[in-house]
Amino acid sequence: MRILIQNGYVIDPAGSREGKYDVLTDGERIVRVAEKIEESEAKADRVIDAAGKHVLPGFIDLHVHYREPGFEYKETIATGSAAAAAGGYTTVCPMPNTKPVTDCAEVVKEVLKKAEEAGKVRVLPVGAVTLGQRGEELSDIKALAAAGAAAVSEDGKSVMNPALYAEGMKRAKEAGLPVFAHCEEILLVRGGVMNAGARADELGLPGITNAVEDIITMRDILLAKETGAKLHLCHCSTKYSADFVRFAKKNGIAVTAEVCPHHFALCDEDIKNDDSNYKMNPPLRGKEDVKALIAGLLDGTMEVISTDHAPHSAEEKKGSMLGSPFGIVGSETAYALSNTVLVKENGMTPMRLAACMSYHPAKVLGREKEIGGLSEGYYADIAIVAPEEEYTICPEEFFSKGKNTPFGGRKVKGRVYMTICAGTVTYER
Repeated sequence: MRILIQNGYVIDPAGSREGKYDVLTDGERIVRVAEKIEESEAKADRVIDAAGKHVLPGFIDLHVHYREPGFEYKETIATGSAAAAAGGYTTVCPMPNTKPVTDCAEVVKEVLKKAEEAGKVRVLPVGAVTLGQRGEELSDIKALAAAGAAAVSEDGKSVMNPALYAEGMKRAKEAGLPVFAHCEEILLVRGGVMNAGARADELGLPGITNAVEDIITMRDILLAKETGAKLHLCHCSTKYSADFVRFAKKNGIAVTAEVCPHHFALCDEDIKNDDSNYKMNPPLRGKEDVKALIAGLLDGTMEVISTDHAPHSAEEKKGSMLGSPFGIVGSETAYALSNTVLVKENGMTPMRLAACMSYHPAKVLGREKEIGGLSEGYYADIAIVAPEEEYTICPEEFFSKGKNTPFGGRKVKGRVYMTICAGTVTYER
């Protein structure tokens, strides 16, 4: 199918191109980008008028939890993919904490098969660093890569044995895979459910200190330096995490880092009562942490925005934080929150936002020559958005099975109107 997108404002961080352009796709690829492409010469099967809208590379989410296999009542690959498409995403990386764990080639292949059947987004599974995520024995990382895993991670926990983790990093490097790190010193969590501080004390809830994240963040950076592995830090939430990443980059260590919208759009003071929709790991931090994360995104220290999309059932998220699981959904709110908080409120350019949500994630995966851009030859992965449109987030309208979000009722600017993945329209408002 040939699609012609006309009259849109194209923002392409991969090609450093910004302005009014038309885009022509043919099959899976972009075949032409020009200031004007006439319908008569395009011979398109469909013409899309994008006047007043931004035409962006399809977003790439390095961090989602699709729960399948094993926890399909929370989310399936099909429902998660539909939610991603509705959020402007064309590529996603599901984490391995499923049942069974994605720790072998067979599970990777099953995830890929389910994703192909869903047909909404490009799914690049993340394999587990250790068997069963038990932290005792390394997975066959070479076999995971051969089966189609795009990275390895122990997400949901850290590999606490540094010697084992260092060996896993070495094998990931040999297999050409980045390591996605969840940084959490488990012995310091002590049953915490939200950020340690005055608000936790007021609510009578056990807190999680910044040191829980900071200690393992620096450990993993130093292990990356020692092993030469390509390290990507997941869901950074503290001021020191941003400082440590800045230190690593200055010292030539191959480290990238992501921030989730909830960590720059909310702080612990926004938690008014014991509401489990505000429970995520790492937790919402203090105002100084939020300022540091936004500064890191603005100056390029933190170069990726990911969602950590983590759906749970309504029953699981009912009641106190003490008895509920960590995690919130994020696929369908990420663009609007990022556009509102970073662009509208903090002066980030739309070009940098597009880079954080598309081109930079593609670079982390080593696929920046084929996804994350809008030049000729790239996959026709495109998000068409209305950056000035204001609306109120309504969880009941989510495609995801999970409605667990603290953003219900929040007014935001920036709505996704269409998503095209590999030349196929996968979402249309």
